Amino acid sequence: MVVTLLLAGLSLAALMFTAALIAQARRRGQSRPSREAIALGAVTDFFDTLGIGSFAPTTAWFKLRRMIPDSYIPATLNTGHALPTIAQALIFITLVKVDVALLVACIVAAILGALLGAPLVVRLPVRAVQGVVGAALLIAAALYALSNLDLLPAGGAALALPLGLMVVAVAVHFLLGALMAFGIGMYAPSLVLLSLMGLNPQAAFPIMMGACAFLMPISGVRFVRAHRIDLRVVLGLAIGGVPAVLLAAFVVKSLPLTTLRWGVVVVVIYAAVLLLRSAFRSATHDRK
Repeated sequence: MVVTLLLAGLSLAALMFTAALIAQARRRGQSRPSREAIALGAVTDFFDTLGIGSFAPTTAWFKLRRMIPDSYIPATLNTGHALPTIAQALIFITLVKVDVALLVACIVAAILGALLGAPLVVRLPVRAVQGVVGAALLIAAALYALSNLDLLPAGGAALALPLGLMVVAVAVHFLLGALMAFGIGMYAPSLVLLSLMGLNPQAAFPIMMGACAFLMPISGVRFVRAHRIDLRVVLGLAIGGVPAVLLAAFVVKSLPLTTLRWGVVVVVIYAAVLLLRSAFRSATHDRK
């Protein structure tokens, strides 16, 4: 019953977010999706479904190609990848078993965190956004490297957590939800946290995907109305991403990803350095 309600809620959130996105895009005259963003969404969300993550590679591409201003990155990530993430969550919540109480509690906590974080992002100075996203990219690169070196926790076989660990998991997902609003992906830290607690890593997928799938359209409705966003890129990511999720989940299912992760590490570190350098230059300029 609870799972059915979650799936219904996700479907409703997708419809409401899509309506808000299309209406705002038409109002701004940005209803023609970017072709480059369509291709980017297809690639990043395909590998996101297989466990690579989409925020860090997308941010790296934005920076390397100068597709959008740095201050647009958090809003564009959260809105552009919202519908593909909902598609992922619908699939994994249906197919993968996990304790329903843990699933719902982490989702609610992440939503509350995102509602706290989204208003802050749209008001932050550009250099603050650059600094936060740059630091997040370095953390993402470190997690990719640790994964390739088999230094991340393997996890256990549990599908539920004892009450004490569950409270910790919920509190951390509140924080991760707030950080999502800044363009900091939840997948890797959520997977690491739950695996350290002994949860089966496969059971972490519906939790992290479900949390993101609810919080992204909820915070995204606020983001699409903000000034710091390019809705042509958002539409492109969504259009390219949803079919790629279905292809990865139902056709490909798994790939050897180690080599790809090392490539992502290099690109993400380079993009992080560019963002942090821009933030440092802005701060230096403001002091003069």
